[in-house]
Amino acid sequence: MLLLGRDGDDPLFLQFKEAQPSVLEPVLGPSAYENHGRRVVEGQRLMQSASDVMLGWVRALGLDGETRDFYVRQLWDAKGSALIEFMNPGALEFYGSICAWTLARAHARSGDPVAISSYLGRSDTFDRAIGEFAELYADQNERDYAALQGAVTSGRIEAQTAV
Repeated sequence: MLLLGRDGDDPLFLQFKEAQPSVLEPVLGPSAYENHGRRVVEGQRLMQSASDVMLGWVRALGLDGETRDFYVRQLWDAKGSALIEFMNPGALEFYGSICAWTLARAHARSGDPVAISSYLGRSDTFDRAIGEFAELYADQNERDYAALQGAVTSGRIEAQTAV
């Protein structure tokens, strides 16, 4: 939606995105929020330290005549992405630590920080468990990739590269 301020040089673009029922509903039951757009907005507000001031929700009649839930936000196409394939090991480690910190902060915001901290404790038990899991998961990925390569080499499946 394009909104104009004082004149044509003061545009504001709002993005409306349809919010459907959560994929978790079959397991956890219906959301506490009647509007699926509100469920998305409340989740974003929990996870983000500073969310879009235009963030909101609405229920509206779609072009097909069906009532639908939407969440609304300011359209801001200034997203960036890190080119990790070009990072040296030190930069990659730094980038990984920033991502880990951001993810941990988001999860801490969505729960009770005191309870999470109490659960994790002061020892490195959780850290070591996560590290061990990551190594085992990486090993499984390597085995899966080797199996895929073997299936391609034997002709059991066909693969196309450099697409």
